[in-house]
Amino acid sequence: MTSPTDNAPHAPRRAATPGRSVIFRILRADGPGGAQRWEEFKVPIPAGANVISCLQWIAANPVTTSGQRTTPVAWDSGCLEEVCGACTMVINGKVRQSCSCLIDEYAPGEGDVITLEPMSKFPVVRDLWVDRSRMFHTLQRIKAWVPIDGTYDLGPGPAERPADQETRYVLSTCMTCGCCLEACPQYKLERDPENFDTAFVGAAALSQARLFNAHKTGRDLKPDRLEALMGPGGVNDCGNAQNCVQVCPKHIPLTESIAAIGRAVTIHAFARFFRG
Repeated sequence: MTSPTDNAPHAPRRAATPGRSVIFRILRADGPGGAQRWEEFKVPIPAGANVISCLQWIAANPVTTSGQRTTPVAWDSGCLEEVCGACTMVINGKVRQSCSCLIDEYAPGEGDVITLEPMSKFPVVRDLWVDRSRMFHTLQRIKAWVPIDGTYDLGPGPAERPADQETRYVLSTCMTCGCCLEACPQYKLERDPENFDTAFVGAAALSQARLFNAHKTGRDLKPDRLEALMGPGGVNDCGNAQNCVQVCPKHIPLTESIAAIGRAVTIHAFARFFRG
């Protein structure tokens, strides 16, 4: 039996059966580049359980449904409240945060199946744990920070309008979780750090460039960011699939950010041309 959320997302939600057990079907690998295999675990579900609490139960009881003892499943997590972005994985075919995935919603019936897979756009470290370091390298590539060195004794910073603050706040909620990149058809698995500076940066980085370009101090680096986003892997590599905005757990207006950066890059390119 599969979860009712798989094929009928708008169907009436079934009430969760108390004291039930759910089957977890997990795609595993013992290390980077290792062969992948499926293992299944039968997990008793207490009220309010999420995917992380079920993985903790499996770690304490690493026995498959066939009775074979195995190694504990590896995954990454931190805050457990959808803030750190570490626990992203593919659940029943859709990328999302596992800490906020409640079993009562995804598998309300006895014997329902939840399928867990690691994200496919990042190298697998082990099992459900992937290496997202490429995302942080990309933030360095576009200089996603506010340059404040040497400004500590200059007094208060520039005043910000409330409307600008509201726009930037939404953009600042990005967790660098990778959901938008997993769903993006233009974003490819890239294992070689030598190629990180030419591969597509993805929606998260484009939105962060918009965030810091809108900051009155951060915009000092705006020309550098736009130069980086004009080149290979920049905004022109976006295919406008708009998958990113559909899966963002923070509901960040990623397509608006991509459009804003596209306009900014075009203006920057014209200005640079006429400056010679």
